[in-house]
Amino acid sequence: MTGGPLAGIRVLEVGHILAGPYATMMLADLGAEVTKIEPPGGDLSRQVGDAYFASLNRGKRSVRLDLSGAEGQRRLHEMVAGADALLVNLKPSAIRRFGLTYDVLRRWNERIVCVALTGFGLAAPDAPAFDYIVQAATGVAALTGDPAGPPTLPGYSSADNSAGLTAALGLVAHLVSGRGGQVEVSLRDVMLSQLNYRASAYLNEGTEPRRLPFGAHSHYVPAQLFPTADGYLALFVTHDGFWRAFAAEAGVAGFATMAERVSRREEVLAAVAEVLAADTAAGWEARLRPLGVPAAAVRTLPEALDAAPETVVQAGGFRLVGGPIRVSGYDPAYGPPPDLGEHDELTARAEK
Repeated sequence: MTGGPLAGIRVLEVGHILAGPYATMMLADLGAEVTKIEPPGGDLSRQVGDAYFASLNRGKRSVRLDLSGAEGQRRLHEMVAGADALLVNLKPSAIRRFGLTYDVLRRWNERIVCVALTGFGLAAPDAPAFDYIVQAATGVAALTGDPAGPPTLPGYSSADNSAGLTAALGLVAHLVSGRGGQVEVSLRDVMLSQLNYRASAYLNEGTEPRRLPFGAHSHYVPAQLFPTADGYLALFVTHDGFWRAFAAEAGVAGFATMAERVSRREEVLAAVAEVLAADTAAGWEARLRPLGVPAAAVRTLPEALDAAPETVVQAGGFRLVGGPIRVSGYDPAYGPPPDLGEHDELTARAEK
């Protein structure tokens, strides 16, 4: 495969910071030609830092347009005429004010796919919709942290990243249909969707979720973090075969079935914690992995990157984590992040 699976697909991006740019970077990694339409001052993420901007915008082109003016709108419509899709990550009023919906842009391209990525929906008011706000509003923060302490946040932009991936999927799905049209993705809906079994338990059984110590799973026991002689170990026992292998290695007796382990949760956790304290997290990982038991020592991000050097790529002068999708026969060529307005002249020549 000489080009990626999306080779020949032309995508326009309008937006700032994270969710939208992350979505289109995934598309660029798969071979799409992504043109980032930036305001005269650039995407706000440029102000955060060069490495931050690169992590979301490698392999794209950059064109500056003032969409609030007639000339900016004229050039936008020229670009829309030759594009396959437009992904917009702005508040709803700005999307409508700049005419970035399918109902408006179909005049210039009947087959374009328009994706609106917002906080709470294109028809919703302009409520604050930053990642951490959405995590708080959808119950994610209330599920995270020690039950004896305050709610907390995961420490990375889970709502933005998840919504970006979902928006990329929605865009490609509509492209496959061969028809133009409008796609909507909201951070709120994505996060509620990702609470799938938690939401189902409440909606169908009335079971309200509760936080458990060490991030324990609500259905499986033992499935959580455990302190060891040195470091923490994640242990995830989901069926009786895993338990038998773990119990034999660790010297734990009883609790043969999942039903028994769930009903006697506290006893099981105490027994497991006692035996795990006799070795280090790295030691337990080395002992349990060959047995097929799901277990991993808790690593820092630097440790995790050091352990997986094949995931790190070069994009211009930056070392970044490469795309997570592996396609047989295709080796992505990770281009550098664009300078602001780097491709203004090329776009202007194409319009002549």
